[in-house]
Amino acid sequence: MKVVSGKFRGLNLKAVPTNNTRPTSAKVKEAVFSMISPYMVDGVALDLFAGTGSLGIEAVSRGYEKAYLVDKAYKAINTIKENIEKTHAEDSFVIMKTAATEALQKFAADGIKFDLVFLDPPYRMKITEQIIKDMVEQNLLNPDAIIVDETDYDIDLGDFDGIELLKEKRYKDTKVALYQFGG
Repeated sequence: MKVVSGKFRGLNLKAVPTNNTRPTSAKVKEAVFSMISPYMVDGVALDLFAGTGSLGIEAVSRGYEKAYLVDKAYKAINTIKENIEKTHAEDSFVIMKTAATEALQKFAADGIKFDLVFLDPPYRMKITEQIIKDMVEQNLLNPDAIIVDETDYDIDLGDFDGIELLKEKRYKDTKVALYQFGG
């Protein structure tokens, strides 16, 4: 697993030593960043189910000033720390060992808002729809923020105020949906 582009391009990243973490494949990661490239700005990124930290590291590599990497698994947090050390840009990252809902509450309490959000939870959880709604309700998204949802199922945000589906693509069992928050 490597960083695809930017200032950390070619950096080898360590995988989490467990079968409980499903890293984003290189093909899907490259496709995701190709999809979001027209919308990328320099800002703050959130990788809510970070696993290896690969998506957040890639965002900083491509110009985001900071990435928050959240995971509740001990082995994932250790892997993220090791991968961040390899960047020699530790100040560009905030690592949090906590559940996603607790992290969102902390961000809301601290007034932290995001420009880019990666949601790639374990597929069995089926919680991204609720997380997106919580992020809007807790005022965690800057205007025009991009949300990348990587799942194996469809979600229905219906007419949820302020969220627009921009693109959707399937890669075998993986579905990547790109949403934008209107603010």
